[in-house]
Amino acid sequence: MSTFRRKSPEELLDMITRLKQGKLKIYIGAVSGSGKTYHMLRDGQLLKQEGLDVALCAVSTLQRPETVQQLGDLERIPSIHWMKQDAEGQECEQKDLNVEEILRRNPEVLLVDHLAHRNRPEAEHATRWEDIQYLLRKGISIMVTVNVYELEGAAQLARHYLGREVECTVPEDVLVQADEVRLIDVTPEVILQRDLAGHLNGSTDRAYFERGNLAVLRELALRTVAEGVGDLLEKHRAEQGLTGPSGTAERIMVLVQYHWNGSIYIRRGQQIARRLSGDLLVASFRNRGVKLTTEERTFKRAFRELTEQIGGVFEEILIRSRFSLSRQMVNYAREHQVTRIVLGHSRQKRWQELINSSIVNGLLLHTRHIDIFLMADRAEQEGERILPARTSAVKKPETYRRLPSDEIKRQIESIKRGTFKVYVGAAPGVGKTYTMLREGRELLRQGIDVVIGLLETHGRKETAEQVQELPLIPRKRILYSDRQLEEMDVDAIIARNPEVVLVDELAHTNVPSSRNTKRYEDIRELLDAGISVISTVNIQHLESLNDAVEQITGIRVRETVPDSILHLADEVELIDVTPQTLRQRLSEGKIYAAAKIEQSLNHFFKLGNLIALRELALREVADDVDERLESWERNTSLRGPWRREEVIFVVVKLDHEAERLIRRGFRTAYRLKARLVVTYIHGGNEGTMTEDERMKAERLLKLTQRLGGEFYIEYRAGRMSMKELANHINEQATRHGATQMVIGQSSTPRWKRWGRESILKKVLRGARNMDVLVVADRE
Repeated sequence: MSTFRRKSPEELLDMITRLKQGKLKIYIGAVSGSGKTYHMLRDGQLLKQEGLDVALCAVSTLQRPETVQQLGDLERIPSIHWMKQDAEGQECEQKDLNVEEILRRNPEVLLVDHLAHRNRPEAEHATRWEDIQYLLRKGISIMVTVNVYELEGAAQLARHYLGREVECTVPEDVLVQADEVRLIDVTPEVILQRDLAGHLNGSTDRAYFERGNLAVLRELALRTVAEGVGDLLEKHRAEQGLTGPSGTAERIMVLVQYHWNGSIYIRRGQQIARRLSGDLLVASFRNRGVKLTTEERTFKRAFRELTEQIGGVFEEILIRSRFSLSRQMVNYAREHQVTRIVLGHSRQKRWQELINSSIVNGLLLHTRHIDIFLMADRAEQEGERILPARTSAVKKPETYRRLPSDEIKRQIESIKRGTFKVYVGAAPGVGKTYTMLREGRELLRQGIDVVIGLLETHGRKETAEQVQELPLIPRKRILYSDRQLEEMDVDAIIARNPEVVLVDELAHTNVPSSRNTKRYEDIRELLDAGISVISTVNIQHLESLNDAVEQITGIRVRETVPDSILHLADEVELIDVTPQTLRQRLSEGKIYAAAKIEQSLNHFFKLGNLIALRELALREVADDVDERLESWERNTSLRGPWRREEVIFVVVKLDHEAERLIRRGFRTAYRLKARLVVTYIHGGNEGTMTEDERMKAERLLKLTQRLGGEFYIEYRAGRMSMKELANHINEQATRHGATQMVIGQSSTPRWKRWGRESILKKVLRGARNMDVLVVADRE
């Protein structure tokens, strides 16, 4: 946001210093062998082609064929070699940067490996990070690699989850100091395949080469970069004068009073924050003029310690009076980008709420963009419940028990099915198709029969060059509305029967007269035919993220993919590119034709949009990794286990908010391994539904089924009062065994609600035995 304020001398000095300083780009991965050096060298080659002076020093290819190929004619500045003993007492060679020689050569850009390297004892600087800081001050830009467990904070987590000490680390704020951070994401399966092929023989990370360990480190890398991107997004939004939640990440605020049940609320808030991969804020509002009792001071100290122990932030907010307390809470939540407020159900009767002004009712009245989560007090019915318990106990293998015929059939179908891999990106142009083709060529070199089933290069030269020797199945021509259109020829691919087929743009909608409506349905046919598929998709096409993407970009994405398709994939891999790089590619005409560049830069490809979409993609893939970790029956889930069988009950009307409520219910159900039940209550019998209502209900049914839920229409003949309708909603929730209800905020304007109690309040009064999520109306 522009400002007329004169810059201070300190600000001017800092800006001048930055102008003279080199740029720092960090490539971060889970482990050695993830491809960091390959991508760094490739980017170095591209910079050299643009006329920049690029050199490298202390770069280790470990003789990996693809990485060695990327060296090309890049000039190597000799490093300083020395020997040291490893943990087992073996002599191993080390490479230090030759700082004097680098300064004499003075390249514009220097490529370096192993940011966490510790120098020889007699070196001027103790670590490579200090060398790099020195070179940056001399105006040399640096591109360098690091593994996630070599960051100080992540090293502690790696030690906790994997039981391995990290010898050399760098301060965690190196990522903050970098001008660009790029994640090189690969699945555990790819690392293990590279190891099996003998490409990682020189790796120092072989102790990590077990699928579960690799998944933990991968998730750690995704979340670490996502947090950095989140901080960058907050800064960008502040500069633009934007307030409120960005739509990419959850921030949970737990409201507590200094009372015995406060610790239960904090634990529950922690649980929600971890399952949603969000931040936790615990807030206590109290009157400035009232002194705390000894008991309250004890609770305050205990709540602060508990919050800090579980990684949250505790804050006490002093207020002048309790008048308009709810409004003050909402304002505080907005200032802190809170997405969900957690508190207990009101225990007051209606007449008490009217006299004492219920906090819950006040929050519902004043907030429109923040969800309200009302936590049930189940202590009386179930005893104190802080962490719910595993959805299913780990079963002992029954070696000699005969499998039932339907289970045998299911397992046979699973064995016959092809392998499915999806490359995910934050936006068009990140390099998904390029990477898919590169993998296809690598598989072809290994003797695997690979074909291209459907390719969209969008005129991108780099992508088209990757096709080379890959055979292409011609598209099928379809006559539609007097026009010849082309689609993927599923029958021709099945007849050709390759081992692997490459299929671009997973979310594509087929021509109306096609056998399948969507391309992902075509892919299912190919997988069922025993053909493996590698495909691509952008994060904005994921069904359950539709609302978040619209909130971020202002664009409603019409072509979507059910989340179940992504969960069906055997491998999901993120192609990460920084927003700055993506905008530069767009400006250079490498993404769209010249006529679309200016419009794209000012709309979908705005810097704020790209930062937010990148964070969304990082978090979504991290959650996918975590779900797979849990499915392997490991206890190393970074989000912690979920230990209670849940049923998510969503109640909808046939209005603009219904689809969003269903998607929110699905994301909750998926993270909690819960059953999703969606109900619409119609005032009348089936014959009284209008054609418009029938079409809307059909659309909601299809959406619910796509997301793996159950949809019910309940008919109630005769006119119902609001009290009767509220009672019926609660009865249906109880009948389905609901543990959590998802319901929308009242859409009635505040002035119309004056003196009348909304149906939402009546539902809440009867649903105090379950958790209730009141989803904000963002219209």
